Amino acid sequence: MNQEDIILRVQNVSQIFGNKRSLTSARRMLTHEVSREDILKETGAFVAVRDASFVVHRGEFFIIMGLSGCGKSTLLRAIIRLVEPSAGEIEIDGQDVMNLDSAELRMLRSTKMAMVFQRFGLQPHRSVIENVEFGLLVMGMEPAERRIRAMDAITQVGLNGWEDHYPNALSGGMQQRVGVARALARDPLILLMDEPFSGLDPLIRQRMQREFARLQAEIGLTIIMVTHDLDEALTLGDRIAIMRDGEIVQIATPEELVINPADEYIESFIEGASAAKVLTARHIMDPDVITISTNNVEFEPTISKVKSERERGSFVIDENRKLLGRIWLHKLIDASRDEKLRAGWAEQIEPALTTTMDATLSEAFPLVIETRFPVAVVDEAGTLLGQITKNKLLETLMKDIERDAHVIDNGETVADDPRGPSPSDQTVQTVTD
Repeated sequence: MNQEDIILRVQNVSQIFGNKRSLTSARRMLTHEVSREDILKETGAFVAVRDASFVVHRGEFFIIMGLSGCGKSTLLRAIIRLVEPSAGEIEIDGQDVMNLDSAELRMLRSTKMAMVFQRFGLQPHRSVIENVEFGLLVMGMEPAERRIRAMDAITQVGLNGWEDHYPNALSGGMQQRVGVARALARDPLILLMDEPFSGLDPLIRQRMQREFARLQAEIGLTIIMVTHDLDEALTLGDRIAIMRDGEIVQIATPEELVINPADEYIESFIEGASAAKVLTARHIMDPDVITISTNNVEFEPTISKVKSERERGSFVIDENRKLLGRIWLHKLIDASRDEKLRAGWAEQIEPALTTTMDATLSEAFPLVIETRFPVAVVDEAGTLLGQITKNKLLETLMKDIERDAHVIDNGETVADDPRGPSPSDQTVQTVTD
């Protein structure tokens, strides 16, 4: 991502709650790095957000997460000045948000932004389509155009056929989708979401997460979402900002958070994250793959390398490194010794199991276990990029299991996991019990 892709820039934003006198003292103490607790004790002012800086790129799914009271929701609201930042700079699509007057700010919110909250906020006396087009009505859009926009949004969230029903006829998940459709109908530059799925039961929540992942991939919408749910963040986020006591501790991709947590707090926060769900083939694949090309057949060097590396055979590629399949070592040896077999060696090529760079380890696992041959990693054009071996995959998963065992050995319950217990976790007892 380059600088031209930046759609939101937040620089040194702080949010302090208190009276005028306490705010002056608190701002001064902030510059001297006095702790949140000491500022509250000395001035009575509460530092909800402290010196937050980040950028969001066009089409990115950016997650802000942390434990209750960390300041994540306040930061989200500060972005469009639903709460007035005490300090800092905010720029949306090149526009200086902090210097907008009331009318300009309302225009920004109505034309470039949309918000989805945990509470659906539907109007019970309006039908689904009337709820979806309400924001467009307020904007003064012509009836025919807003009806088209509303129906497009309803289609995007999968509620075709429900447009004439009223909210009380809809399930919780469907009502939330109406709220999403209402936001999408405005065609916002940025969609802000604050715990949008936390009021839903687990099955509907997972369904909505998948729906959002699909929508974001299809329409490339820029989304900034607040959540306290680790699985949700790891599943949806392109990048995740983790907050603690009003400060952003680390901003990273899901993979980077799991592999390189910035400190012990982040490490404990993501301790329950499964590497199998987060890490992808690109993290464990070996790019040094033994190949033999149909364009330049060299049996002896290939056989020698297969033997030295104790592999079972070689991948077969064409002159453009496109994967054609695999061939076993004994087939290569037979072809190298027999002229007739050498001439028809390509007939011995078998289909190879493949996966993509972005496949999670959970997705790759069944393939790797199924075959005695490494699984090829290819791009969309079928070009061979690397391989995943059974040993490497199992080694990575064992580290994941050992880390979970370490959590239990230290007397930590699974309830401490920000995601909450899974069904299989509910019978686990701590060592101290």
